[in-house]
Amino acid sequence: MKRNGIALLFASAGLLWMASTGRAQEQESNNQLGVGVHYWTTVKNIDVNDIDKNGFSYLAMYQYHYGWVGIEADLEWFQKGFGGANQDVYQPQAYLILGKVIYAAAGIGGYYSDGKLADNPFYAFRVGLDIPLLPILHLDINANYRFENWDDLSTEGKSVDTDTVTLGAAARLAF
Repeated sequence: MKRNGIALLFASAGLLWMASTGRAQEQESNNQLGVGVHYWTTVKNIDVNDIDKNGFSYLAMYQYHYGWVGIEADLEWFQKGFGGANQDVYQPQAYLILGKVIYAAAGIGGYYSDGKLADNPFYAFRVGLDIPLLPILHLDINANYRFENWDDLSTEGKSVDTDTVTLGAAARLAF
């Protein structure tokens, strides 16, 4: 189920990209590449040792816009302790974006840690501001709500099911 959902999202993104290649040649490019930081915190109080309840994560992203619709692919990095993981956690994720300066997005992602991809994906909603500071420089300020299940990250059999809220900022260069 998880792999089918992620594959469907990436296939849709690929079709959107292929359909837009002719239009992109007529206009300026709508591709953006950037980096950012998130501050995250759990929604529920967790009474389990060795599981971080809040922290910072760092991400690299690619974004493509076709009018008011866009796609985004991210790779987010969390340090050891996120979700009870004994090693760093990497989250590949994809979003469908609606809007330009003020936007909303829905996405799906997974957890990669200790050499394996987790069985349970997470789902996310995002609202944000994409502020063009210069023609090639964008500042993105956003808030995210993620529906998460950390059972696959904990190596000690701890069951942790909590959602997270994140506040983020990113700088992207258009090309």
